[in-house]
Order: sequence, then C-alpha cells, then structure tokens
Amino acid sequence: MNGKKGYIRCAVLVGPQGSGKTALLYALTERAGGKAPALDASQEAQDFGMTTEPNFARCDYLGDTWNFIDCPGSVELMGASLDLMRAADIVVVVAEPNPDRAASLGPYFKFLDDHKIPHVLFVNRIDETQTRVRDLLQALQSYSERPLVLRQAPIHEGGQIVGAIDLVSERAWKYREGQQSELIEIPDSAKEREAEARESLLDSLADFDDNLMEQILEDKTPPSDEIFNVMTKELRQDLVVPVLLGSAAHRHGVTRLFKLLRHETPDVSAAGERLGVKGAGNFVASVVRTAHVPHTGKISVLRVWEGAIKDGDNVEGSRVSGLLALNGDARDKQGEAGAGDIIGLPRHDELATGDLIIDGKINKGDLVSTPMPPVFELAIRARQDKDDVKLSTSLAKIVEEDSSLSTERRADTSELVLRGQGDVHMRLAAAQLKNRFNVEITTATPKPSYKETIRGNADHHARHKKQSGGHGQFADIKVKIKPLARGEGFKFDEVIHGGSVPKQFIPAVEAGVTDGLVSGPLGFPVVDLAVTLYDGLHHAVDSNEMSFKMAGRQAMREALPDCDPVLLEPIYHTAIHAPSEHTNKVHGVVSGRRGQILGFDAREGWPGWDTVTAMMPESGLQDLIIELRSLSQGSATFETKFDHYQELFGKDADKIVEARKAEQAG
Repeated sequence: MNGKKGYIRCAVLVGPQGSGKTALLYALTERAGGKAPALDASQEAQDFGMTTEPNFARCDYLGDTWNFIDCPGSVELMGASLDLMRAADIVVVVAEPNPDRAASLGPYFKFLDDHKIPHVLFVNRIDETQTRVRDLLQALQSYSERPLVLRQAPIHEGGQIVGAIDLVSERAWKYREGQQSELIEIPDSAKEREAEARESLLDSLADFDDNLMEQILEDKTPPSDEIFNVMTKELRQDLVVPVLLGSAAHRHGVTRLFKLLRHETPDVSAAGERLGVKGAGNFVASVVRTAHVPHTGKISVLRVWEGAIKDGDNVEGSRVSGLLALNGDARDKQGEAGAGDIIGLPRHDELATGDLIIDGKINKGDLVSTPMPPVFELAIRARQDKDDVKLSTSLAKIVEEDSSLSTERRADTSELVLRGQGDVHMRLAAAQLKNRFNVEITTATPKPSYKETIRGNADHHARHKKQSGGHGQFADIKVKIKPLARGEGFKFDEVIHGGSVPKQFIPAVEAGVTDGLVSGPLGFPVVDLAVTLYDGLHHAVDSNEMSFKMAGRQAMREALPDCDPVLLEPIYHTAIHAPSEHTNKVHGVVSGRRGQILGFDAREGWPGWDTVTAMMPESGLQDLIIELRSLSQGSATFETKFDHYQELFGKDADKIVEARKAEQAG
C-alpha cells in the first residue's frame, strides 16, 4: 500500500494562469520540511512575469520521495503539459474559486479523462471568495466527465471561508495564518451543510461500489476506514475526482492535500501499466521532456518505470554520465535513479520527447502526445543576415523542446513561418532565441497564399528576335490559352504539324510559359489554365532553346492581361471549438471576417462545448485566435485545413492587388 517508506512518485500541477500552481508547489515543498527551490528562474519567466516552462521540484515527505512538476498556466503554453501529465502518477488540477472561469479547466479535464489519469482538484484562494462552493462545483462539473466529489465542506464565518470539515473523518479545522490549521469542533452552523455534503459524497462513491451502495440503501453508516479505502480505489481507477479546498499563499489546506497525495496516489507501476510499458524490460524509461539549457546543452528528462539507470550505463551505445536531479534551477549530480524517479540525462542527442528506452535500446516516439494544432503564425527572419544558419539550428532546438511549435518554409511567398499557439507563445519563442542562442529575429504577419487565374480565352502570337552580331536569337510561336476548372492547375499541350517548331524546342516553350505564370498581371502565381502551342517559325541558325523559352515567357506576359484575370484567395475549412455560452459570439466573429458559417453542433466528447464549422478566407484566420480567446475567457480554439481557392472581387481584391504591385515596385 502507498505511504510505505521509500516510494518515489510524481505529481504534476496544472491549471490556468493565475490559479496559483507555483505558489502551491512552494507550499508543498515547504510543508515537506525542505528548502523551497528557486522556481521560474529563467530569463523568460522573469521578463514575462509568469511560468514559461515546467518547474521541477523534489522533496521527501514522511519517508517518500516526491517529484513535483509545475506546468505553465497560459493556454498558449499548454502543450508543455501534455507529455508530463501522461507520465504522472497523479495530477493536481488547480482551480480559481470563480464559476465564470470554469471553462478554462475544460481542456485539462478532457485530456485527463481521455487518458484515464488519476487527478484531484484543488480549489485555491478559497478564503478570498464569496461564491458558494456548490455553485462553483456545479460550474466545474459541466466540463468534467468524471464526478467531482467534494472531500471537504467549508466553514463560514463573517461571510468568509475560514476552515474546512473533512467529510470522511468528520473532523474540522480552522485556518491559521502562517501555521498549520487548528483542529476544532464542527460548528453548529455548519453541521446541516456537512451532513448534506457527506451524503452527496457517499452517493457519488456508491455509484462505483456495490457494497457501499448496499449499506446506503439499508441506512447503514459505513465506517470511515471503508470510505477511505473506496475513495482511494476509485481515485486510482480514475472514476472520481476528489475536490479539496485551500489557499496556497496562506498555506491553508496544503497539509490535507499532501496527505491525500501520500495515501491515495498509486505507485509508479500503475502509470506504467496505463502507458503499456510495465514489464517491457529490466530497465524501462521514457523521455517526458527535452530541454536545451544554456551552458549545459541538451537535457533529456526521463521518468524511470522499471529498474534503474546509473552512471556508466549505455543508451544505444552512448555512455550515461552525469545524471541530474532536477530541483528548481538546481541540477545536482545523482549517481543513480530508480523506478518512479525523474532524472535529467545530459548530452544524448539521439533522444527525443516520447522515446521509450528499454534495456538500453531506443523505441522512437512510442509515448509522444499528439501535438496541439497551430492557431497562430508569424513570418520570421534573422535580424542580421549572418545569423541565417544559426537561426535554422536554433529553431530546430526550440521546436524539439516544444512540440506545439513548428516551422514551414513557404515556396509561394518565400517566407519562413513559425507556427504556434498565440502571440505570447511567439514572443516567448523569440525571447528564447535571443537569450539562449543569441539570435534576434524580426517578425511580420505572413502573406496569404493568393493566386490568380483567367476567365477568358486568348489566341496569341509571340516573336522573340535579337541580333547583336554573329548568331542571333529567333523564335516565333502561336498559342491558344483557355481557363480550366478550379483546382485543375496548369496543362500544356502542342499540336505542331510540319516541324514549324522543331520537337527539341517544344520543352523550352513549355518552360518559358511556366516561367511566365510565376507572376501574372495581378502579381500572383497563375493557375487553372491550359496553353496549347499550335504553330510557329524557326530559323536554321538563330533558333535555340533559350530563344523559344523567351518566346514562351513573352507570350504569357503579353496575353494574360487580355484573358480577364481574377484574384483567387485560399479558403480553409475551419472548426471553432468554444464553450456553449459563447457560440453566438463565435458566429459574429466568423461573419466579421468574411467567413461562411456551415453549421454548429455539440463538440463530441466535450461536455458543455460546441463546434462551429465555417469556410474562412486565409486572411480571416490571421489573429483569429486572439479574438476567440478574448470572447471566451481564453478557452476557445480552432482547427483548420485548406479546402479550395475562391474568386475575390471588388474593393477587397483591389487593395490586395495594389499592395502587391507596391511591394514588387519597392
């Protein structure tokens, strides 16, 4: 059973920004009797005034070793939490005592429920709220598939919560500033509410335990030990979510949380079984995070599932040297790490997040979480040209560290695009490039991938002739041009008879025509048209491939303006996910960005959420996430996929074409 001396366990703290996770981590490590580690010590955390990367902390509590991980709370940085939550024995979800902020916990509950990860809810700053706990739980329950089971009833005094009653032991504590809570008698004013809350607790537990249900139906009072055992079993099986109350800043309720973690958290074998790695080998570990640390280099953070790793061991032939215990900004050498431990493995470039190590062999990507789809983009470039190569290598490192970042080199706009979860995410990436790799970047809004096409036909005669002494250049061609259906691209054909254009020069004509489509009359790549070469002339001496290529290019330059050119803009099928109370606002946002709403429905598997589907122009997706989060308290998001190109007319098209011509002229 848990609580036995020598257990090594891992608890991950998650929750929205401002909920108080880092303060709770400080409080837990202090309660364990150790010195609180230095958290949020990176330059980025200092500059941004928030947790920007996971904080690791270690402490011993009543003979057990705990590895705590405090994850960033910004919704834009949630990607850092996914692999760590999967690798945890238990997750502590930290909530604000505000029903209006309940939706911000939806993505955490969904991930934990989907992956069957045991978790507990800690309602922080409970002493600062006037909200009824039952109202708060009702709001939170709408976003959780698992029953949220209140473990404590609040004690009210003077309109404030000043303590809590344990609903199993039926003992009461009153909060004391800077001290452990005082054991008191249950106040008369709280007895009725405590009895109601206890009955609700037992009913919730009995839904998953026939013996407990039978006792309740027979009006028997189950002994406290039995209730504790049932709660422990159901928490470990991720059937219920215990809810505790407290205030991390004032150290209220922290001891009760720690005791729950100690007695009810499953040991490492349960998480190993959940991930399918239990018994896979004598030594089994997985990479749960990758970090690139100044002056240290790459650190692969491992969770050990079976056996032990020590200095001198080998991973794919590379010797293990200098294992690091991670505790705040301290990285102390540790000779060995056993099952359950979190350890830093430096200088193993062959490892990546999600890799599984079994007896020294690497299974690539076995445990990697699905990356969050990108919702925000910036075109970036090195501020100084000399840093172009360094930028490329540095980007690869921060993308390796953060799977919710990605890059793309776009051929049609010649831009390097960095994709992520929002403006803060992008600014953080820029700060990391500067602080860690001494690379400064400039950013801009990426250019939409506009194209153009034609709506009319043309029959054009082009002649390229140049004489400058000696052999000259001569090519004469006749081509027919016609539009194709949307999405058909470009087709070239020839129907030459009698050798008017020798066959060896026909590929050169096609190459010239292709060059002429790179930038059409409106300034964009030309698509969805067919060009047929049907006649021409050549000169026995002056004709060559270059001459016919120039003629093909000239034909496009001269003929396309007469083919009724029209601008095409990319349209994306977009699914916007938001809490149901914000669905109407989402409709307004889509319409305001020239989007076409296709419909909306309940988001599958997400209690309390809707999905609005729409066709959105690419320009309407730029900074969409900022507006969506603003209207939904940070909770809405979207997924998008290119669907088709659509003709664009009027003032919107005129502005785009004018801007393009000004760009080309400059």
